[in-house]
Amino acid sequence: MTVGPMNDLNAPETADDAGAQGPLAGLRVVELGQLIAGPFCGQLLGDMGAEVVKLEQPGDGDPMRHWGQGSTPTWWRVIARNKYSVAADLRSEAGQALARELIERADILVENFRPGTLERWNLSPDRLRAANPGLIIVRVSGYGQTGPYSTRAGFGGIAEAMGGWRKIVGYPDRAPARMGISIGDTLAATYGCLGALAALHHREKTGQGQIVDAALYESVLQVMEGLIPEWAVAGHKRGRTGSTIPRIAPSNVYLCKDGEYLIGANQDSVFSRLCTAIGRPELASDPRYATHVARGDHQEQLDAIIEEWTFAHTVDEVEALMIAHAVPAGRMFDAEDMLGDPHFAAREAIVTVDDPVLGPTPMQGVFPKLSATPSRVRRPAPRDVGQDTREVLQRWLGREVSDEIVRPTSAQPRRELPVQD
Repeated sequence: MTVGPMNDLNAPETADDAGAQGPLAGLRVVELGQLIAGPFCGQLLGDMGAEVVKLEQPGDGDPMRHWGQGSTPTWWRVIARNKYSVAADLRSEAGQALARELIERADILVENFRPGTLERWNLSPDRLRAANPGLIIVRVSGYGQTGPYSTRAGFGGIAEAMGGWRKIVGYPDRAPARMGISIGDTLAATYGCLGALAALHHREKTGQGQIVDAALYESVLQVMEGLIPEWAVAGHKRGRTGSTIPRIAPSNVYLCKDGEYLIGANQDSVFSRLCTAIGRPELASDPRYATHVARGDHQEQLDAIIEEWTFAHTVDEVEALMIAHAVPAGRMFDAEDMLGDPHFAAREAIVTVDDPVLGPTPMQGVFPKLSATPSRVRRPAPRDVGQDTREVLQRWLGREVSDEIVRPTSAQPRRELPVQD
């Protein structure tokens, strides 16, 4: 699937073609903030069809434009797709006035500044919602809008630590590891999007908007499973356990002749099928492995038995047997594997966007998939800061833009906006 720029960039996005444009077609979103947490929420809303106008500081714009590997950073090309770039200096009265005008005509505002920043810029939720009572404001921050830590600066990694994630990732004899992506940011953005959709449902019934308070650390906390009650009720404190979850067996990555392979067969009937696949059917009735609890008690011994078998086979051989016996298992994919895999292609999990900077660029497709109003990448990420300013102001506000709105207020070196990411 190849996606190019819209044929008519001046055409408004309306609900009339919602089936083609996505389930949120006709909704308008103003995105403030930088880097990941706020912009990823905007990406999700834009992928589902909302018209997302991103306000960027004149000059360099969002620092995400410069993040990523290689000579030409690519991360921006994903997180800014389906968005329009409008330049506005939010430290100036003119920039603040422009922001208020756009927000007054928006359904959703997304921001990820440190709490108090909007208020200092004359963009307080009370003021915004007085002019637009149906406005939904998604506020993504490190620690939330209330509480003793609310004014602290917070990045995703700090939230992962406070939410409990970092402390249990890695091996017990080493310092905590991290996942190779910014999971704290994207979790908070996803919960912010979820909250916005719930708030839209409430607005349909009442006409009233509300504030969605999405704290990074609480977003991490939400996915920590039984971490808290295990300690509070059972006195068990989770630690770092490497590639396994204690007492969930077998579920691990096992070495083969030519690589690694993940097998998850911790449910009784699945374990029985695994035993047959590896030529050890007697293990399924062995008292040491016959039940979930017993397998948990003998996890290391069981992993050793399985890896002794996998190490005598290639990944292809192991995979063929796992498929034949309906055992959940899979290869360890990297980007190269994904681009060559027929299942990714069949489901359009990866799409190719005709990008104005990089040319045809593969990237993850839109998700989740809806049958009646499928989402899609309708336009590539903006090439230049503020490239859509005049178009958006003419379409949303019915007027032209003045230079004072987009010009920085000082010749001093540009300071980063107080981002919360």
